[in-house]
Amino acid sequence: MSDTPAYTIQRTPARPAFDGAWDGPVWGGVPTVSVEYFHPASSGHRPLTRAKALYDAEALYVIFRVEDRYVRATREDLNSSVCNDACVEFFFEPKAGAGYFNFEMNCVGTLHASCVEDPTRTPEGLGKATKLLKRQAAMMDVYHSVPGVVFPECADPMTWVVEYSIPLALVEEFAGPLADPAGQTWRGNFYKCAEDNSHPHWASWAPIGERLNFHVPEHFAPLHFAE
Repeated sequence: MSDTPAYTIQRTPARPAFDGAWDGPVWGGVPTVSVEYFHPASSGHRPLTRAKALYDAEALYVIFRVEDRYVRATREDLNSSVCNDACVEFFFEPKAGAGYFNFEMNCVGTLHASCVEDPTRTPEGLGKATKLLKRQAAMMDVYHSVPGVVFPECADPMTWVVEYSIPLALVEEFAGPLADPAGQTWRGNFYKCAEDNSHPHWASWAPIGERLNFHVPEHFAPLHFAE
Protein backbone atom coordinates (compact mmCIF):
# COMPACT_ATOMS: atom_id res chain seq x y z
CA MET A 1 0.00 0.00 0.00
CA SER A 2 1.41 3.37 -0.98
CA ASP A 3 -0.08 5.06 2.10
CA THR A 4 1.47 2.61 4.56
CA PRO A 5 3.85 4.60 6.80
CA ALA A 6 7.05 3.45 8.47
CA TYR A 7 8.71 4.59 11.69
CA THR A 8 12.32 4.39 12.84
CA ILE A 9 12.78 3.77 16.57
CA GLN A 10 16.02 5.38 17.67
CA ARG A 11 18.35 3.91 20.26
CA THR A 12 18.58 6.12 23.33
CA PRO A 13 21.75 6.54 25.40
CA ALA A 14 19.69 7.79 28.34
CA ARG A 15 16.67 6.17 29.92
CA PRO A 16 13.58 8.42 30.08
CA ALA A 17 12.74 9.95 33.45
CA PHE A 18 9.03 9.06 33.18
CA ASP A 19 7.96 12.61 33.89
CA GLY A 20 5.96 13.25 30.71
CA ALA A 21 8.58 15.65 29.31
CA TRP A 22 7.54 15.47 25.64
CA ASP A 23 10.18 18.02 24.64
CA GLY A 24 12.63 17.20 27.44
CA PRO A 25 16.26 16.06 27.26
CA VAL A 26 15.43 12.49 26.21
CA TRP A 27 12.31 12.94 24.07
CA GLY A 28 13.03 16.30 22.48
CA GLY A 29 13.94 15.88 18.82
CA VAL A 30 12.76 12.25 18.62
CA PRO A 31 10.73 11.60 15.44
CA THR A 32 6.97 11.77 15.95
CA VAL A 33 4.11 9.71 14.57
CA SER A 34 0.70 11.27 14.03
CA VAL A 35 -2.36 9.19 14.82
CA GLU A 36 -4.53 10.84 12.21
CA TYR A 37 -6.48 8.21 10.25
CA PHE A 38 -9.98 8.41 11.76
CA HIS A 39 -12.40 5.60 11.04
CA PRO A 40 -15.65 6.80 9.41
CA ALA A 41 -17.63 5.57 12.42
CA SER A 42 -15.97 8.33 14.47
CA SER A 43 -17.75 11.48 15.58
CA GLY A 44 -16.56 14.90 14.47
CA HIS A 45 -14.10 15.11 17.37
CA ARG A 46 -10.55 14.75 16.03
CA PRO A 47 -8.08 14.88 18.92
CA LEU A 48 -4.51 15.69 17.93
CA THR A 49 -2.62 12.56 18.96
CA ARG A 50 1.11 12.10 18.58
CA ALA A 51 3.52 9.43 19.79
CA LYS A 52 7.25 8.75 19.99
CA ALA A 53 9.22 5.59 20.72
CA LEU A 54 12.80 4.80 21.75
CA TYR A 55 14.68 1.68 22.78
CA ASP A 56 17.84 0.45 24.47
CA ALA A 57 19.19 -2.95 25.46
CA GLU A 58 16.62 -3.25 28.24
CA ALA A 59 13.31 -1.91 26.99
CA LEU A 60 11.08 -0.08 24.56
CA TYR A 61 9.93 3.36 25.65
CA VAL A 62 6.73 4.98 24.43
CA ILE A 63 5.17 8.39 25.01
CA PHE A 64 1.83 9.75 23.77
CA ARG A 65 0.60 13.35 23.85
CA VAL A 66 -3.08 14.04 23.17
CA GLU A 67 -4.83 17.38 22.71
CA ASP A 68 -8.31 16.20 23.62
CA ARG A 69 -11.83 17.16 24.69
CA TYR A 70 -14.82 15.21 26.02
CA VAL A 71 -12.48 13.24 28.25
CA ARG A 72 -13.85 10.46 30.41
CA ALA A 73 -11.83 7.80 32.26
CA THR A 74 -13.38 5.46 34.83
CA ARG A 75 -11.39 2.22 34.54
CA GLU A 76 -8.78 1.72 37.27
CA ASP A 77 -8.22 -2.06 37.28
CA LEU A 78 -5.53 -3.87 35.29
CA ASN A 79 -6.91 -5.31 32.03
CA SER A 80 -10.25 -3.55 32.34
CA SER A 81 -11.86 -2.11 29.19
CA VAL A 82 -9.74 1.01 28.93
CA CYS A 83 -10.63 1.38 25.23
CA ASN A 84 -13.97 2.74 26.40
CA ASP A 85 -12.15 5.62 28.13
CA ALA A 86 -9.88 8.30 26.66
CA CYS A 87 -7.26 5.79 25.54
CA VAL A 88 -4.10 5.38 23.48
CA GLU A 89 -2.76 2.05 22.24
CA PHE A 90 0.49 0.60 20.88
CA PHE A 91 0.43 -2.78 19.11
CA PHE A 92 3.58 -4.50 17.88
CA GLU A 93 4.68 -7.83 16.44
CA PRO A 94 8.34 -8.65 17.20
CA LYS A 95 8.39 -11.98 15.35
CA ALA A 96 6.29 -12.90 12.33
CA GLY A 97 3.80 -15.61 13.19
CA ALA A 98 4.58 -15.59 16.92
CA GLY A 99 1.73 -13.33 18.03
CA TYR A 100 1.56 -9.61 18.68
CA PHE A 101 1.24 -7.43 21.75
CA ASN A 102 -1.39 -4.82 22.53
CA PHE A 103 -0.60 -2.21 25.15
CA GLU A 104 -3.65 -0.04 25.79
CA MET A 105 -3.66 2.74 28.39
CA ASN A 106 -6.25 5.30 29.40
CA CYS A 107 -5.35 8.84 30.38
CA VAL A 108 -5.16 7.94 34.10
CA GLY A 109 -2.55 5.22 33.47
CA THR A 110 -4.71 2.11 33.66
CA LEU A 111 -3.23 -0.67 31.52
CA HIS A 112 -4.83 -3.37 29.41
CA ALA A 113 -2.18 -5.55 27.77
CA SER A 114 -1.86 -9.01 26.31
CA CYS A 115 -0.06 -11.23 23.83
CA VAL A 116 -2.48 -12.15 21.05
CA GLU A 117 -1.93 -15.37 19.12
CA ASP A 118 -5.37 -15.52 17.47
CA PRO A 119 -7.19 -12.21 16.89
CA THR A 120 -10.40 -13.86 15.66
CA ARG A 121 -13.33 -12.08 17.25
CA THR A 122 -15.42 -14.26 19.58
CA PRO A 123 -18.30 -13.51 21.99
CA GLU A 124 -15.72 -13.61 24.79
CA GLY A 125 -13.25 -11.29 23.03
CA LEU A 126 -10.36 -12.69 20.97
CA GLY A 127 -9.59 -16.24 19.87
CA LYS A 128 -6.42 -16.56 21.95
CA ALA A 129 -4.99 -13.72 24.02
CA THR A 130 -2.93 -14.05 27.19
CA LYS A 131 -3.28 -11.03 29.45
CA LEU A 132 -0.42 -9.62 31.47
CA LEU A 133 -0.36 -10.65 35.10
CA LYS A 134 0.02 -8.08 37.88
CA ARG A 135 3.60 -9.24 38.34
CA GLN A 136 4.36 -8.58 34.69
CA ALA A 137 2.61 -5.20 34.62
CA ALA A 138 4.68 -4.20 37.66
CA MET A 139 7.83 -4.60 35.52
CA MET A 140 6.80 -1.48 33.59
CA ASP A 141 7.47 2.15 34.49
CA VAL A 142 4.41 4.34 33.89
CA TYR A 143 3.73 8.07 33.93
CA HIS A 144 0.31 9.65 33.41
CA SER A 145 -0.47 13.36 33.62
CA VAL A 146 -4.12 12.95 34.66
CA PRO A 147 -4.04 11.98 38.34
CA GLY A 148 -7.28 10.07 38.72
CA VAL A 149 -10.74 9.17 37.47
CA VAL A 150 -12.40 11.68 35.14
CA PHE A 151 -16.16 11.52 35.65
CA PRO A 152 -18.41 13.11 34.68
CA GLU A 153 -16.97 13.77 31.27
CA CYS A 154 -14.82 16.88 30.89
CA ALA A 155 -15.88 18.72 27.73
CA ASP A 156 -13.20 21.40 28.07
CA PRO A 157 -9.95 21.16 26.12
CA MET A 158 -7.45 18.92 27.91
CA THR A 159 -3.93 17.95 26.92
CA TRP A 160 -2.75 14.72 28.49
CA VAL A 161 0.36 12.56 28.35
CA VAL A 162 1.11 8.93 29.12
CA GLU A 163 4.61 7.45 29.05
CA TYR A 164 5.75 3.92 29.79
CA SER A 165 8.43 1.30 29.36
CA ILE A 166 8.00 -2.20 27.91
CA PRO A 167 10.92 -4.29 29.20
CA LEU A 168 12.29 -6.68 26.61
CA ALA A 169 12.39 -9.31 29.37
CA LEU A 170 8.62 -8.96 29.64
CA VAL A 171 8.18 -9.45 25.89
CA GLU A 172 10.45 -12.50 26.04
CA GLU A 173 8.16 -14.17 28.59
CA PHE A 174 5.67 -14.54 25.75
CA ALA A 175 7.73 -14.38 22.53
CA GLY A 176 10.83 -16.27 23.61
CA PRO A 177 14.41 -14.99 23.37
CA LEU A 178 14.92 -11.75 21.47
CA ALA A 179 18.20 -10.56 20.08
CA ASP A 180 19.12 -6.91 20.47
CA PRO A 181 16.53 -5.13 18.29
CA ALA A 182 19.18 -2.97 16.58
CA GLY A 183 18.78 -3.32 12.84
CA GLN A 184 15.58 -5.34 13.11
CA THR A 185 12.21 -4.46 11.62
CA TRP A 186 9.11 -5.24 13.64
CA ARG A 187 5.56 -4.30 12.67
CA GLY A 188 2.97 -2.38 14.62
CA ASN A 189 0.50 0.47 14.91
CA PHE A 190 -0.44 3.35 17.20
CA TYR A 191 -4.06 4.16 18.05
CA LYS A 192 -6.34 6.63 19.84
CA CYS A 193 -9.89 5.79 20.84
CA ALA A 194 -12.73 6.63 23.19
CA GLU A 195 -15.90 4.58 22.97
CA ASP A 196 -18.00 5.65 25.96
CA ASN A 197 -17.81 9.43 25.76
CA SER A 198 -20.19 11.83 24.01
CA HIS A 199 -17.94 12.05 20.95
CA PRO A 200 -16.62 8.50 20.27
CA HIS A 201 -13.71 8.11 17.88
CA TRP A 202 -11.19 5.59 16.60
CA ALA A 203 -7.93 6.72 15.00
CA SER A 204 -4.73 5.01 13.85
CA TRP A 205 -1.26 5.83 12.59
CA ALA A 206 -1.36 3.23 9.80
CA PRO A 207 -4.75 2.91 8.06
CA ILE A 208 -6.90 -0.01 9.22
CA GLY A 209 -9.24 -0.31 6.25
CA GLU A 210 -13.02 -0.16 6.20
CA ARG A 211 -13.71 -2.52 9.10
CA LEU A 212 -13.49 -1.01 12.58
CA ASN A 213 -11.01 -3.42 14.15
CA PHE A 214 -7.58 -2.59 15.54
CA HIS A 215 -6.71 -6.29 15.90
CA VAL A 216 -5.71 -6.91 12.28
CA PRO A 217 -1.93 -7.49 12.05
CA GLU A 218 -2.12 -7.26 8.27
CA HIS A 219 -2.60 -3.52 8.74
CA PHE A 220 0.50 -3.09 10.90
CA ALA A 221 3.30 -0.97 9.45
CA PRO A 222 7.11 -1.30 9.67
CA LEU A 223 8.92 -0.31 12.84
CA HIS A 224 12.64 -0.06 12.07
CA PHE A 225 15.13 -0.15 14.94
CA ALA A 226 18.07 2.13 14.24
CA GLU A 227 21.54 0.69 14.86
